Amino acid sequence: MIDKEKAKLNMRVQWTKFTVVIILYLLFLFWLKSWLGLIVIPFIYDVYITKKIRWQWWKDSEGPVRFIMSWVDALVFALVAVYFINLYFIQNFVIPSSSLEKSLLTGDYLLVSKISYGPRIPQTPLTMPLTQHTMPLFGVKSYVEWPHWDYRRVKGLGNVKLNDIVVFNYPAGDTLVNAERYQAADFYSMCNQLGEQIYEQQNPQPVDLSQLNRQQQRDYLIGLYNLGKRYVEQNPNEYGDIITRPTDRRENYVKRCVGLPGQTLQIKNHVVYLDGKPNKEPDNVQYTYYIERNADIPEELMHELGISMEDLTSLNQFGYMPLTKHAYDVLKSRKDIVKSIRLNTDAMVGETYPLTTYTGWTRDNYGPVWIPKRGATVKLTMDNIAIYERPIRTYEGNNLEVKNGKIFINGKLATSYTFKLDYYWMMGDNRHNSADSRYWGFVPEDHIVGKPIFIWYSSDPDRKGFKGIRWSRLFKMVDGIK
Repeated sequence: MIDKEKAKLNMRVQWTKFTVVIILYLLFLFWLKSWLGLIVIPFIYDVYITKKIRWQWWKDSEGPVRFIMSWVDALVFALVAVYFINLYFIQNFVIPSSSLEKSLLTGDYLLVSKISYGPRIPQTPLTMPLTQHTMPLFGVKSYVEWPHWDYRRVKGLGNVKLNDIVVFNYPAGDTLVNAERYQAADFYSMCNQLGEQIYEQQNPQPVDLSQLNRQQQRDYLIGLYNLGKRYVEQNPNEYGDIITRPTDRRENYVKRCVGLPGQTLQIKNHVVYLDGKPNKEPDNVQYTYYIERNADIPEELMHELGISMEDLTSLNQFGYMPLTKHAYDVLKSRKDIVKSIRLNTDAMVGETYPLTTYTGWTRDNYGPVWIPKRGATVKLTMDNIAIYERPIRTYEGNNLEVKNGKIFINGKLATSYTFKLDYYWMMGDNRHNSADSRYWGFVPEDHIVGKPIFIWYSSDPDRKGFKGIRWSRLFKMVDGIK
């Protein structure tokens, strides 16, 4: 049967097809700088030339076998194609939250380019296509942790630039609990808050961290974290099990890069400064405002100003909601609706990164902090070790201890450290409603996924049917959102 099929073929055409496929495949392997894929060439040769293997044996069958296997063949081909396209070229991404509003909106579907910054060689290659970390319906892991490969990135079209909108893996998502209601929570912040609550119940007298030295601050705050973590471990019915995820299987986030490797970032009165100079704010940056109303805001005006039901709920519950400069100006002029409107300057001390020392920083007044750069060396002191501890230990795989005011890396006394990776500072455009680097710190280069290219679909969650389609946003280029 195989010989008859081969006899029917035009071998000149087959050799042409084989040559084109091999050239493209070898160029792909050269781009990846991985020659392990050469073991596939004999199989490609057989598909086009020798045909010793009956790849589509089911075509000789009859009845349900032929029908079922034709669908299985098509499905497997589609899944494999999607797997490699998502892995190395493009990936779909949906905006799940309002942290980038009104630049990117909840319900925007983005096409994300992997080649803009260079795709990563998968660290956990054995994963179910079209899933990030969990199998739909079954609620189990959609990947196998072995084999696990070290981080390596293929050369792309460029590097992350200042004010780029970037998709990346959530850095603090390395550890979490698997109870569904808590999976979106920052595990480290949750443990800190639980520990603080438990400690306050047992010790009514508050601790003034500003009166403690750095070692005492560290010991106290790590103690709170451990207290909260033990509580989580002891209550699996509420929180489930504590689990970990490899870098490329962590939740995907999208934010704007407002700080590059080697820059010194500071936030003063909610404005980001880089190396002492103010960075351009996004055109649609939002801050929250306290509003006293004379009347309800009309639905037409809400739609015109981009005020969502989530924003309105915040106003009804807390008395404030996020607004762009344009929305603020319009509402301020509407005396029939707004009695008073003022910027929300309330900000808690102690909820920002790092969580193991007292800084006095808030979301609107933060830093200064130097962003680590590959090959650059930083002097380590008790004043800055809390900032750089997570990059040194978690992202770059070192053992770090702080004892009696001294810093030890891999068992040796350390007064400086040279970074192996580049790091970035990411923030949402909805500045008062964004879980970003102010709360969980730097984004390492090995967490960078890609760059959104354009919005291919957009659906307003507050509107149903055709009314919910944001026609004006379809195929809008993300690079145009400044």
